[in-house]
Amino acid sequence: MSGHSKWSTIKRKKGATDAKRGKVFTRLSKEISVAARSGGDTDANFRLRLAVEKARAANMPKDNIERAIRRGSGDDKGGTVLEEITYEGYAQHGVALIIEAVTDNRNRAVAELRHILTRSGGNLGETGSVAWQFENVAYFAFAPKNFSEEELFEIVVDAGADDLTFSPEIVEIFASVESFKSVSDALETMKIVPDEAMLRMEPKNMIGLSAGETTQVMKIIESIEELDDVQNVYTNLDVTVEALEAYASN
Repeated sequence: MSGHSKWSTIKRKKGATDAKRGKVFTRLSKEISVAARSGGDTDANFRLRLAVEKARAANMPKDNIERAIRRGSGDDKGGTVLEEITYEGYAQHGVALIIEAVTDNRNRAVAELRHILTRSGGNLGETGSVAWQFENVAYFAFAPKNFSEEELFEIVVDAGADDLTFSPEIVEIFASVESFKSVSDALETMKIVPDEAMLRMEPKNMIGLSAGETTQVMKIIESIEELDDVQNVYTNLDVTVEALEAYASN
């Protein structure tokens, strides 16, 4: 199981409070609205279908989902205009970051990101300054339940997956962007609803730091993730078991 997923699991456990659910719903609403710009039909708009499935998995109310679709498709004329922006930069110790944001105020979004990074010794970079260190991949994660590693591996590889990692806590599947739908359909046939199903930026090479330095960077990334405009943060930080233990104890 990758450090990223261990870290995500710990964050979910530490932050699994009703107080944070509203923020989760806000991010999901933005994701649905942006996806719905290409059409409000989930059968014809795969990106929208994915966003809606993610919202349902988070128990987002049906009315909220439908309202977000109407806002994005233009049926709700009173909604704010949302803009997708991808930022690139570095945290301290040279750790690369790609930050995906959806905002109604570009100036606010960049100011908040710059404030967090510069005060911690990082910086925002120009477009392309970091992206070359990552590749866009399809990613799925879920609990294995009653499926064996061999059974899952055979099915998802036949569907086009490139790799599968298996542990008693989590299964992770990696595939090309082009294979996203075929792998998703294969999981649906098995009645598996992933906890995460997304296109994400995967680092080509990881950067290793001491446990203390890793924990410092993890805290900065967590601060960035808590910004209202931020949807996703990708990093090439190698999160070790020692760093995770230090992070979880804070």
